[in-house]
Amino acid sequence: MKNIVILGSTGSIGVNAVKAVKNLGKGWRVLGLAANSNLKALAAQASEVKPAYVSVFDYAAWKQLKASPPRGVKVLPPGVEGLVAMASLKEADIVLNAVTGAVGFAPLLAAIRASKQIALANKEPMVMAGELLMKEARRWSARIIPVDSEPSAIFQCLAGIEPGLYGASVSKIFLTASGGPFYRTKGSLALVKPAQALRHPRWSMGPKITVDSSTLMNKGLEAIEISGLFSLPISKIEVLIHPQSVMHSGVEFKDGSVLAQMSNPDMKLPIQYALTWPGRAKSLAEPLDFFKLSRLDFARPDFRRFPCLELAFYAAGKGGIYPSALNAANEVAVENFISGKLRFTDIAAVVEKTLSACRGDSKERLTLSAAVEADGWAREKAAAVALGIRR
Repeated sequence: MKNIVILGSTGSIGVNAVKAVKNLGKGWRVLGLAANSNLKALAAQASEVKPAYVSVFDYAAWKQLKASPPRGVKVLPPGVEGLVAMASLKEADIVLNAVTGAVGFAPLLAAIRASKQIALANKEPMVMAGELLMKEARRWSARIIPVDSEPSAIFQCLAGIEPGLYGASVSKIFLTASGGPFYRTKGSLALVKPAQALRHPRWSMGPKITVDSSTLMNKGLEAIEISGLFSLPISKIEVLIHPQSVMHSGVEFKDGSVLAQMSNPDMKLPIQYALTWPGRAKSLAEPLDFFKLSRLDFARPDFRRFPCLELAFYAAGKGGIYPSALNAANEVAVENFISGKLRFTDIAAVVEKTLSACRGDSKERLTLSAAVEADGWAREKAAAVALGIRR
């Protein structure tokens, strides 16, 4: 029996993860569910899969859950404490971390130190301190399997190669991006409304990652994540705009050969693969029909038009606390944009001004605690910058 814990169960990844576990059938069980605040959706999931543990991050929602818990289910504490407790449950075999943002740092570290197999859809902790987290994973014999379609594609392309040989074998990573809703939009993007940015042409995702996709920041964050996951320099990662989202990324090897992972754009496939690795099982995703593909297009991204992507590569090049500051500033800026307090183009401005106030760039001096401290500092700085722009 494989016991699965799902952190972020009511989000798009979590919902598809529940479907994947049900699809796998006998021998697979949802042990625990952790949500943010959606009690109705959590109750429906609990009724469907009968977990042993549940938790809610939001304190007000947690009090309601605690007052009337599902029968036979133990309610773990609210907030980060509950996520950490869920991630380190002794009975859990696999922890799917699908929470959004830096809040996933502590539960990821807890799962690593509990020696779990981790299906990771929460890229932000890897942006903050990917190299150190992978070092911790090796120390505690934990296994991190990426869930996002592009890192998953790269992971699959590198199958059969010892992790220590990635650098010697790989000459380039082709990281694909749909381009988001504004890649072909003419004119200024300053007047883009949140509702427009939240309409992704290919993927159904949560609001934060959808906005990140529209600014191309998501590709920058993924590039930093991939650099940490596979111990590759950021200079080996090239972003390709690929509107059809059929090729989910590829690897060019030293001999000139290229391996790419292709499938229909459906998150159920990489989610299930992260659960069943190193094996595979029939998934709920529709198989790719090559005869229905009229064309596959690729283009270089416009760094000037989408400065968030350039800022991410800049932060990665600086190293140290810069990636953590980048991620924190972006989270604050996106939250302000979604709530209507900033313009679309202000997102990059907030990130840039926050990074400009950053000091220090030595990767050797980075520690896990320093990455967390930088996250807190950058949030305060970004909030002040955002307030100044709004005025």
